[in-house]
Amino acid sequence: MFCPLLAIGILVADNNVTSLGREAQGIGWAVIYAAVGGIIGIVLVLGASFFLPHLINRLTPDIDEEKEIARGNLAVAQYFGRVVSASILGVSIVVAAAILGGIIAALL
Repeated sequence: MFCPLLAIGILVADNNVTSLGREAQGIGWAVIYAAVGGIIGIVLVLGASFFLPHLINRLTPDIDEEKEIARGNLAVAQYFGRVVSASILGVSIVVAAAILGGIIAALL
């Protein structure tokens, strides 16, 4: 069963040599989009991980999270960690969707 399909695939590819070049070019663009999107994603996630703790400190001016965590206040530590990690996870999901969209656009 596999051999007839392979023979048909070879005949189609042999007749459409220019189409094969176009597909290879699309794959090349997909690799470029993925690499550039990955680099931009890394920069965005690192920026979010540095920016979000400062944002939370500004949004809660009455609570000094760093002092509370140093004193051993587990509630503040868990809240702070969950908010920051959820925000970073959200940014990561958006970046992954953008990379996947770029790859799909390059392959079509």
